[in-house]
Amino acid sequence: MAGMTNPAPTRGYTATKDNLQSRLRRIEGQVRGIERMVDEDRYCIDILTQISAIQAALDKVALGLMDGHARHCMHEGAQEGRADEMASELMAAVGRLMKRG
Repeated sequence: MAGMTNPAPTRGYTATKDNLQSRLRRIEGQVRGIERMVDEDRYCIDILTQISAIQAALDKVALGLMDGHARHCMHEGAQEGRADEMASELMAAVGRLMKRG
């Protein structure tokens, strides 16, 4: 059927997508703020403090995404007989988040 598009799939974050996008825009603004701080030769510790705040904000976004994934995506996967696969995928993602630094 020409001209018809498939609807976007429902993801674990679909219900909170507006909130997620708002948080990401706020984080993007914080990153631009750090760039300005560097341009203005601001004190190193002040810049590091802002980087820490961004990391905390990203962690909060990641936690929300994991929550949505566990409640929605993994539930669907379990109904399809893919519970172990979905659990392994989530744990690998958690492992990658914990390794940074």
